[in-house]
Amino acid sequence: KPCAPQNAGRRAQSRRYRVAALALLTIDRPLRSDRRSQTSPDARRPADRLLWVRRAVILAGTGAIGWATARRLVVAGWEVMVTGRDPAGVPPGLAGLGAQFLQADRHEPASLPDALGSGADLVVDCACYTAAHAAALLPLLGDVTSTVMISSKAVYIDGQGRHSNSDEPPQFEAPITESQPTLRPTDAHHNSREGYGPNKVAAEDTLLSSHHPITVLRPSKIHGAWSRQPREWFFVKRALDRRPVVLLARRGAGADHPSAALNIAALIETVADRPGRRVLNAADPDCPDGRTIAAIIAVHLGHTWRQVLLDETAPDGLGTHPWDRIPPIILNTTAARTLGYTPVGDYQTTVTDELDWLVATATSDQAAHQLPPPWDPTSMALTDSYADEDRYVHLHHT
Repeated sequence: KPCAPQNAGRRAQSRRYRVAALALLTIDRPLRSDRRSQTSPDARRPADRLLWVRRAVILAGTGAIGWATARRLVVAGWEVMVTGRDPAGVPPGLAGLGAQFLQADRHEPASLPDALGSGADLVVDCACYTAAHAAALLPLLGDVTSTVMISSKAVYIDGQGRHSNSDEPPQFEAPITESQPTLRPTDAHHNSREGYGPNKVAAEDTLLSSHHPITVLRPSKIHGAWSRQPREWFFVKRALDRRPVVLLARRGAGADHPSAALNIAALIETVADRPGRRVLNAADPDCPDGRTIAAIIAVHLGHTWRQVLLDETAPDGLGTHPWDRIPPIILNTTAARTLGYTPVGDYQTTVTDELDWLVATATSDQAAHQLPPPWDPTSMALTDSYADEDRYVHLHHT
């Protein structure tokens, strides 16, 4: 349940303010420093907004969610600091936005005070994978108004205990709500199929059992510029290679709810203004199937291909794509909307952010390393399947 921020007085004493010189000359009343008296930034008078610049820290924020969130908050007037391990992986436009970058490894506890030592109005943790990661963060949240932890829909299990990473795919009978049962924590390594979801659950539990106002977000298939797993590359590469056909398993009906980084950023801004302890699904307002996604990408890239819709007689693995889930996996986002969240747009509207970035990256010698390498499963599926696809089309569709 939502809770009021703790230690408001101590936070108010340690908060960093940015005062405009003009405001100092024209405002003759004292600055209100008690956050509890200000229900939301929009509720403040214009003079208050001149005086108060809110501070956000995005841990491990050089990927899609961090980049989208930094952009949104800077435009909204926030002071933003983004941390990351490698300066070479920072989106080039970050400094141009006015955001700060701090080289720091999220998983080295000693580096966290450098980012959070002066407190913050918002902390977004994009790389909290284990209970240990969560426990290292907790002592630093006393001067933080609202914290957001990025989790995953991989924590959910169906009635038979199956989940997104299990050998047998889950069978969810309805759109998944936040009350859906989740995996039990295990000792398996978090960077594995069997350990990723259980460790995310352990991290969630550690954070939510504290007294701090922490929101856990559970996205699905994340898409956006600077994504570390750009699944749309599966179709973008085919379009760039001018493939005349695209094969889709199970008639292209498989679907796995996409989550735009732009929409996640909008939800983060919403919960920043409404601190509390809660879990929220984070997904796009629509859940297109593989056939629709392939068409959206082809149209945006100005490419025309013929869709070959495969049935159960096709060879195993042929036409399989990253969203090939039957029955579809759909997240219920009613709770987020009830909180006041408004999506930026549907999949077709928001996916262009990633598509344009992928095309620009693919045509740049300096940025090509940001694409999936040849040994990545997505790239291997492309190079290994072209010959099989051509052979199948020649035998069955000529």
